[in-house]
Amino acid sequence: MTDLHRLSIRELSAGLSQGQFSSRELTQHYLNRIAKIDTQVNSYVTVTAEQALAAADAADAAIKAGNATALTGIPLAHKDIFCTQGIKTTAGSKMLDNFISPYDATVVAKGKSAGLVTLGKVNMDEFAMGSTSESSYYGATKNPWALDRVPGGSSGGSAACVAADLAPFATGTDTGGSIRQPASFCGLTGLKPSYGRVSRFGMIAYASSLDQGGPMARSAEDCAYLMNVMAGHDERDSTSVNQEVEDYVANLNATAVKGLRIGIPKQYFNVAGLAADVKARVEESLKKLEEMGAVLVEIDLNMTEAYVPTYYLIAPAEASSNLSRYDGVRYGYRCENPADLLDLYKRSRSEGFGAEVQRRILIGTYALSAGYYDAYYVKAQKVRRLIQQDFLKAFEQVDVIAAPTAPTTAYKIGASLDPVEMYLGDIYTIAVNLAGLPAINAPVGFDSEQLPVGLQLIGNYWSESQLLSIVHQYQQATDWHTKRAAIAEENA
Repeated sequence: MTDLHRLSIRELSAGLSQGQFSSRELTQHYLNRIAKIDTQVNSYVTVTAEQALAAADAADAAIKAGNATALTGIPLAHKDIFCTQGIKTTAGSKMLDNFISPYDATVVAKGKSAGLVTLGKVNMDEFAMGSTSESSYYGATKNPWALDRVPGGSSGGSAACVAADLAPFATGTDTGGSIRQPASFCGLTGLKPSYGRVSRFGMIAYASSLDQGGPMARSAEDCAYLMNVMAGHDERDSTSVNQEVEDYVANLNATAVKGLRIGIPKQYFNVAGLAADVKARVEESLKKLEEMGAVLVEIDLNMTEAYVPTYYLIAPAEASSNLSRYDGVRYGYRCENPADLLDLYKRSRSEGFGAEVQRRILIGTYALSAGYYDAYYVKAQKVRRLIQQDFLKAFEQVDVIAAPTAPTTAYKIGASLDPVEMYLGDIYTIAVNLAGLPAINAPVGFDSEQLPVGLQLIGNYWSESQLLSIVHQYQQATDWHTKRAAIAEENA
């Protein structure tokens, strides 16, 4: 039973249903690994051992009674941005260090209904603002492939806990690449669904028109199992789309790679700062897909240069609006001994929010202020529509679009990236959120320092099943997704 963490979700499901091991044994195995290994990785903010074992016992009873789903008894980790009833939910911030949610987010509730066992809540950039998971109040999360490197962000804890085999899969959220980029940095598969596919109810907001939850796991197949639980309409989320959800697991071989038209945007492969190793691995993966029968088609995405400035006006503007509720009055951090109400507001926010969050609030407030609203925010929304139309025009010629997920592999913790440099690292991911499209990261090899490289495939609206199917078939023909960091090989 020492290698349960090496099993896929399908193998875990079969093992539980056949009685090869119990959910309690499986859950305890992961809790032991967390206790032994996570001191080095810092992926968990809260480990819910007692609740997890109780849920595992309930799962074992359901399996014995014949009332199990495919996922009953399988553990997972939730990004600490999803509200969990009775458990601390922090969004990686001092501002919410004392917040115990009175209810479950829809994603959490759906997981419970499917019989999933929550191991705990995992670390993240504060309020999901960042690309490194260094801005967390709970300290930086380390990349399991190299502990002196970042795991990416903002879902860095989700990526690191799966890459270190401290959970079989995890939930993440993606506002501008926060599932795909950490999946790339940590050698995982991560899916950002179409906007509206996964409920945002109970997901602490960063930028409401961009945020979307999704699965992170080792393989497309494992992601498909979690998507079957996460996806679907929710009346409590006004942006949730009432559209039939496919069976993502059943459809893993439904898309034919033979004849598939993959768009290659020439602008994406000429970006300054695209590392040679990253470009080479991505091109090799595209060559492999071509050998499998796909057709590579060069396309133009002429709005590429507008991605970063557009995103970094819209996202901070929405963030400044969403975070205005943290005022030291109703809930969250409150400063000590305020002189008056204005002092309470000022000090609660300046002491409760970290530097990156404060920076984005200030940018957003400026963009929304009188005299600048039309010049910045309104103009950015118009450019956003042009970016969306640019993609839709491309999808008239191709089925999916390929790109690197990130221009580099994981950089060193504490690397002196100025904010603009960090924002430019999002060049390949943010447009997908601006347009509301689905996209997936697949591991496709390593650079010269043995750090993972990711390929991103972007689909048209509601094509999550197609993206999972393409990556699944690529993973049947390659073994990059099976590679493990040395720390993940440790037995607990």
